Amino acid sequence: MDYDKIASEVITNVGGRDNIVNLTHCFTRLRFELKDINKANIEKMNQVEGVISTVYSSGQLQVVIGNKVEKIFDVVQEKLDFTTQTETNNHSFRDRLLILLTQIFTPVVPAIAASGLIKGLLTAAKMLMQNFWNIDISTSDTYILLFAASQVIFYFMPIFLAYTTAKALKVDKFSAMVLGGFLVYPQVIEMMQDYKTAANIFGIPFIKGAWGTGDSLRVFSYVESVIPIVLTVGALYFLEKWLKRIVPNILQIILVPGLSLIIMLPIMLGVTGPIGIYVGNIIQSAYSAVMTFSPLLGGALIGGGWGVFVIFGAHRALLPIGLNDVALTGKQNLLAFAGAANFAQGGAVLGVALKTKNKELKSVSWSALISAVLVGITEPAIYGANLRLKKPMIAAIISGAIGGAIMGFGNVYGDAFANNGVLTIFTYAAFGMAPFIYYLIGCLIAFIGAAVLTWILGFEDIPSKKSDLQESFVSANKDDVVITAPVAGELIPIKTVNDEVFSQNIIGESVAIIPEEGLLMAPAKGKVTLIAPTKHALGLTLENGIEMIIHLGINTVELGGAFFELNVEVGDIIAAHQVIGKFDIEKIKSAGYETTVIIAITNNDQFKLKGLQNEHLVTNQDEIYIK
Repeated sequence: MDYDKIASEVITNVGGRDNIVNLTHCFTRLRFELKDINKANIEKMNQVEGVISTVYSSGQLQVVIGNKVEKIFDVVQEKLDFTTQTETNNHSFRDRLLILLTQIFTPVVPAIAASGLIKGLLTAAKMLMQNFWNIDISTSDTYILLFAASQVIFYFMPIFLAYTTAKALKVDKFSAMVLGGFLVYPQVIEMMQDYKTAANIFGIPFIKGAWGTGDSLRVFSYVESVIPIVLTVGALYFLEKWLKRIVPNILQIILVPGLSLIIMLPIMLGVTGPIGIYVGNIIQSAYSAVMTFSPLLGGALIGGGWGVFVIFGAHRALLPIGLNDVALTGKQNLLAFAGAANFAQGGAVLGVALKTKNKELKSVSWSALISAVLVGITEPAIYGANLRLKKPMIAAIISGAIGGAIMGFGNVYGDAFANNGVLTIFTYAAFGMAPFIYYLIGCLIAFIGAAVLTWILGFEDIPSKKSDLQESFVSANKDDVVITAPVAGELIPIKTVNDEVFSQNIIGESVAIIPEEGLLMAPAKGKVTLIAPTKHALGLTLENGIEMIIHLGINTVELGGAFFELNVEVGDIIAAHQVIGKFDIEKIKSAGYETTVIIAITNNDQFKLKGLQNEHLVTNQDEIYIK
């Protein structure tokens, strides 16, 4: 397939570059906003190689391509040579800010978690060797090098955050990373630490600072800092836009990054950097004030509320607090209290596993238990069982609050920023055995308390009997393939879907379900092959050979990723009934979009939907037969 030729023909048939106002893409189609739709040649467009169909809807000319859409989009975008938009302003400032914080901080979390794991294992090894064999391993080369590996992500945090912030704001990534690297350059660090000696750039003095006296004296340092570089790249965003307007195109490749760095250095040293330091200190002081006033109350609030924050995605907005604490003080307790919440979710889902009679729910619960307790990933427990059944979620909140309060009372702190699970418990042994014991007690109380409380409170179990939908299927032959509905809701006729591409089965034979809850589960064992940048759709290749697209909502690409969250990445192997994502039904509806979920089989030459009848309620355990 000649992508260059296809891109050229697509641009020509929409009326040329000058007729294009904006271009975006979703999981299956290019979406053009045109000045004059009459200039588009729909008949010729449908004859272009790779183009399945063309639809004009909601003010957009939608060129349906299928799985190759992203590759063709990249070539079209390169030929057009103008910035496309992938987000919308339909959501509130709060939602946009939350999305931005998520885009900035979420990508660094796995590396931070890995660093925390290494540091926890080093702490455990040091304790064991010291206490049982009186050997200090902290001077060995292996310990020193592994400890250095655990510190790299924090020491060079300005560089990593420069990259993620630039990516989120669509700023030149390498210019941003140079600014981040500048903040941790040895000579710059030395000049910043010498707060008594004046220093300047272009005659503009550095803004330095110091507070405290004697041993508590502290001066500005951008090593491990969080907020200064985020504010700096935010300023770079506006500067870069201005420079691109005034610098001729032929000179932009050199002058825009060059002028950006020259202009931003004094701004960073004199404005955004110091402001970021002071903002970080204010945040840290405010959090410390809460902990000083009542560490028991602070622990209870985080331990009880963290699971609720996860439901709304708001826990991502709290990540800067913990990161900033580690940068400024070398310790944090935010994730210690969150650990109480993690173990509470694990305990609640254990209660579900022990009490439910539904085999599928029992299987999901055991799997979610391992995820929550071992590595501190609680979404499978929350969405797979606890929130779904309601009372187990209440049990987890109560028990998490008690566990967090115990940790707060015991003055628990960790020396790294890591998800709380069995693998990272020794992170909280770095500041003495007494706080570590309180941490263990808090985790045990949260876990056992949630399990017992879930058993006592009970819940309305999900029936194991076959649904009406299953009974409406034509009996499956031995060579039929079985998948399960990825969402629970109402199965509706595909022809009634408000999207011509899907309603006419242009992409492939499809199933439409109006979801009753925003939980997305894997329909069978397989591999994730595609994920839309806006997370509203994904492609799967199942173990049995079925290729499918799961599309969440109608025209929801326009939400720019808001209200969608996926737990998987391209290349991941998924198990049947595994929770692979979630979406906020109410917020999607409030934004004016339909929530209908489409399941389209794209390799119709090999597989076809068989025996489906419409308008039935389904659960995400109900089977769909494929011939």
